[in-house]
Amino acid sequence: MDIQNILEGKVKEAIRSVFDVELPSVEFQPTRKDFEGDITIVVFPMLRYVKGNPEQIGRQIGEFLEEQVVEVSGFNVIKGFLNLVIDDNFYLQFFNSVYDTENFGYATNGDTDAVMVEYSSPNTNKPLHLGHIRNNLLGYSVAEILKASGKKVYKTQIINDRGIHICKSMLAWQRFGNGETPETTGLKGDQLVGKYYVAFDKAYKSEIEELITQGVERSTAEKEAPILLEAQKMLRKWEAGDEAVVALWTTMNGWVYNGFEETYKNLGVDFDKLYYESETYLLGKDVVEDGLKKGIFYRKEDQSVWIDLTDEGLDEKIVLRSDGTAVYMTQDIGTALQRVKDYPDINGMVYTVGNEQDYHFKVLFLILKKLGFSWAANLYHLSYGMVDLPSGKMKSREGTVVDADDLMMDMTRTAAQLSEELGKLEGYSDAEKQELYTVIGLGALKYYILKVDPKKRILFDPQESVDFQGNTGPFIQYTYARIQSILRKAHNMGLEFSGPADIDSLHSKEKELIKQIQLFPEVIGLAAENYSPALVANYVYDLVKEFNSFYQQVSILGEADERKKVFRVQLSKKVGEVIQSAFQLLGIQVPDRM
Repeated sequence: MDIQNILEGKVKEAIRSVFDVELPSVEFQPTRKDFEGDITIVVFPMLRYVKGNPEQIGRQIGEFLEEQVVEVSGFNVIKGFLNLVIDDNFYLQFFNSVYDTENFGYATNGDTDAVMVEYSSPNTNKPLHLGHIRNNLLGYSVAEILKASGKKVYKTQIINDRGIHICKSMLAWQRFGNGETPETTGLKGDQLVGKYYVAFDKAYKSEIEELITQGVERSTAEKEAPILLEAQKMLRKWEAGDEAVVALWTTMNGWVYNGFEETYKNLGVDFDKLYYESETYLLGKDVVEDGLKKGIFYRKEDQSVWIDLTDEGLDEKIVLRSDGTAVYMTQDIGTALQRVKDYPDINGMVYTVGNEQDYHFKVLFLILKKLGFSWAANLYHLSYGMVDLPSGKMKSREGTVVDADDLMMDMTRTAAQLSEELGKLEGYSDAEKQELYTVIGLGALKYYILKVDPKKRILFDPQESVDFQGNTGPFIQYTYARIQSILRKAHNMGLEFSGPADIDSLHSKEKELIKQIQLFPEVIGLAAENYSPALVANYVYDLVKEFNSFYQQVSILGEADERKKVFRVQLSKKVGEVIQSAFQLLGIQVPDRM
């Protein structure tokens, strides 16, 4: 049983017994490192119910607990903080109960309801970039954390494969491409199509300047540049089902899908279901008609359809244009309903989308609630800040984005350079080295991004992320590899370290490590509740710091007492398993050797 639950009941009993007062709750916190103790009870909040000196109240509670609770072996009071020393046996019993547990920390009783997590959702006119990397890593990790917390999860994306953006790339390819294909150029399909998106923008700007020299106002030139008018005409042809335009659209999108698939594979993310905007952009109109009948929406004189959300602190929002065409909001309403139809067990959705869309999702969720869908109460916008580089902002049209594939290659190269400088790769084949560089480079990238609260903006420094010291992925991976080295040496020594620990007392460093291990299930639950991989990332960093302190101060394989030696190997093994499990939730691999 959780020590906090044991203590809470006894503290309430102590207050009832000594002061004849019912205490509604008890506040706990970890004991500060500079005080003796394992768990601290904060006395100050009790003063609303119990009159007296906080130190005196603390001592009276401490005496009661020391007498009544077998797990409490001592206490001290510092001002209004009651620091309790928990008996070693409590931690040893816990450790023995989880030592052989696979997937320790993961919930075993799953929810019957499922949640769908949407992430990535790129446009098909360019490759994935650094911003997409943060989106994918967040969405994938949150999906894995939700699964570990006991939920059934479906991972999905909606690919924005229609609209003026793809027509711009198509038109530029027709004009300037000379029949180029991924096969003839050696470029990934998404990179080839992105090249022509940039080419369109260059030609468009040139035409604007040409019109301005002819005396046309800039604002007019921007609307009437011939290449833009032609792209708009191509979009209308696509919507009308023009055979040639649709064929080109199919071909070029196919190139992009193949390119995306390669990037996703290298990044280590996957999906259970793909939705395409070309198949969903007409959804939602029937829901709007139904909402009109119920009085949720209203029609203006020009026949456009709106919803008034001013009473909820928002504004009026259009859901159908006057010509009957849908807006993005309509599509999102229809797509949400389609997903529930495809997966009837869904009772919640998570949308991983940048914070520039915060308002859109407030409106979407409120509309779905007003339409009466019960699952609308469980919708969450996983909003995240932008990712900047030291060189500044990225712009797709100008071709200054940081390509996801290039960044992953650069991270691997940086990892290779630093690993070679450290000179610890004797006996590795070239293939093993390359695999290790990839694991370290991607681990550095993923950890650096995921350790930050999703809502915060990130300045991504590739060199800093691959540092083998500090709060980085490689530092944690290196500690895992160190533990595997200990286990290999223990095997070579013929040390048998299966079965329950056979010791009577704990070194303070052993105790701190077990306390840190104990927190893992709670961290998974909190990370799922807050949709925050950062909680898992920073937990595992704290665990690794604690292990390295243990490693520096306590002899493991050099310990003379055989029972203590076996226990310390067991403890190291469990720490390694928790590191691996935590990193698995972040989509990060751990190497056995570094």
